[in-house]
Amino acid sequence: MKQILIVDDDASSRESIMLNLHRDGWQFSEAADGQEALNIVNAEHPDLVICDIRMPRMDGLEFLKLARKQNPDLQVIMITAYDDMQTTVKAIQSGAYEYVRKPIDLIDLEITIQRALETQDMSRRLDGFANTIGKDFRIDNIIGKSSGMLEVFKIIGAVSKSNVTVLIRGDSGTGKELIAKAIHYNSPYRDHPFIPINCTAIPENLIESELFGHEKGSFTGAVTQSKGKFELAGEGTIFLDEIGDMPLQLQTKLLRVIQERTFERVGGNRLLRSEARIIAATHQDLERLLELENFREDLYYRLRVVELNVPPLRNRREDIPLLIEYLIEKINRDLGTNVRKVSPSLINMLTGMTWRGNVRELENRLRRAIVLCRGEVLIPDDFEETAETAATPSDTVSLMPFSTLAEAERDYILKVLQHNNWNKKRTCEVLSIARTTLDRKIEQYQLKAENKSEE
Repeated sequence: MKQILIVDDDASSRESIMLNLHRDGWQFSEAADGQEALNIVNAEHPDLVICDIRMPRMDGLEFLKLARKQNPDLQVIMITAYDDMQTTVKAIQSGAYEYVRKPIDLIDLEITIQRALETQDMSRRLDGFANTIGKDFRIDNIIGKSSGMLEVFKIIGAVSKSNVTVLIRGDSGTGKELIAKAIHYNSPYRDHPFIPINCTAIPENLIESELFGHEKGSFTGAVTQSKGKFELAGEGTIFLDEIGDMPLQLQTKLLRVIQERTFERVGGNRLLRSEARIIAATHQDLERLLELENFREDLYYRLRVVELNVPPLRNRREDIPLLIEYLIEKINRDLGTNVRKVSPSLINMLTGMTWRGNVRELENRLRRAIVLCRGEVLIPDDFEETAETAATPSDTVSLMPFSTLAEAERDYILKVLQHNNWNKKRTCEVLSIARTTLDRKIEQYQLKAENKSEE
């Protein structure tokens, strides 16, 4: 329930607003002047105040300053019959959300109230995502306090409320899929499926069937009818990773889904409807692909209704210490290790690196370093042994003998297997590798355990 306080020395104005703006989820209280309103703010903590400027005892501007000082989260809409720029500027500078003139257009006022409350909700959500690592901000597994990441968080908060198409752009390893998941799982459709599709990982002759499904007998090997990802997603989210690699022929069919919300299975002629939201991502220069006619211009504009740019790690170095602490906690949970601290010298060293592989590279190198760590504190020596391709501040590359790398990989895989009681499915999820790759590594390193779970 949203608490809304109306402050006006004119009782009829207060009554008019309360009677005409009655809606579910809004509860009104009233005050005749600024001092009375300030007492109510202190005692009842309303979410929003609609306040006249010209009033006895304490005017609206003075109330605004005092109320916002006590509660910076408070949304205040100023109303006055005195239309002058000086008053408007003072109100906005003092923290007013909006400035509305009399006579009041109640429809406009209702829209303004709704916008103000939505802005407040988003701000509270962002504040609520702050975790225990200093004063950083976090949405799901996305960490950062840099200006670039705070902008990302704001966009996530804004677009998650709707079903608008989003294009996420950023270098490899910056966490584009994590951001897509954050949008989905903070949306009203969080209970519906989130289905990721890597456009580069599926053969060109199969990707259409993967997306839209196929009818029995539609091609060699299609022995049964199969539903595609758009059909399975329902009202959830389809995440199209590396959209720049999608074949042109399929781009046309994707455009139809976006425009008309309909598609057909391969080999079928019945129109099916899609209610899924589309989030696309790429690390490529789509504008260059347009010039080369490798990407449809109409699809380009349909996808980037909202464009979200993820900064590379090298452009947000102030986030690296926060990421290190968060990732160490995550890796300790995955591996059952007990590394608790990072030496200041190592933090300085890691903060100065180039990180061409971004957060993914940082996490992978921390994992290997933790496996090699002999105590509870990570130091530069632990990390340098694994930095075969990490760029140093001078952009030099520190190499190590392959045998040491192989030993580190063997110990790393064995530790994850042991931590997961040799459950290969869970181990593959932690290592982000395929089951066949894990089986090959187990055979290569002759890893054995008495009790194995093959699930």
